[in-house]
Amino acid sequence: MIFAAAAIAILVSLALAVVRALRGPTVFDRVLAGNTVGTLAILLLATYGFVTGRPEWLDIGIAYGFLNTISTLAVLKFFRHGDLAYDIDEKGDAS
Repeated sequence: MIFAAAAIAILVSLALAVVRALRGPTVFDRVLAGNTVGTLAILLLATYGFVTGRPEWLDIGIAYGFLNTISTLAVLKFFRHGDLAYDIDEKGDAS
């Protein structure tokens, strides 16, 4: 019963994060909300895996966490430099 309540709380938080991702107001708010959606999805996978007694869901959550981190860094790099292939040596710019 307690895990059902935890899953419902995670789903409510997930809905609020999706609303935040859609409404903005800035790009960085949307990126942060997207990262939050990924984190809540990992929590939901872990809760589901625990309830069903299948620990392999935790492995899926860990893999999704790595993808979430890499994609967040890629999106932030794209918004800062306008290009994912930005190289500091080519531009000669330290900032």
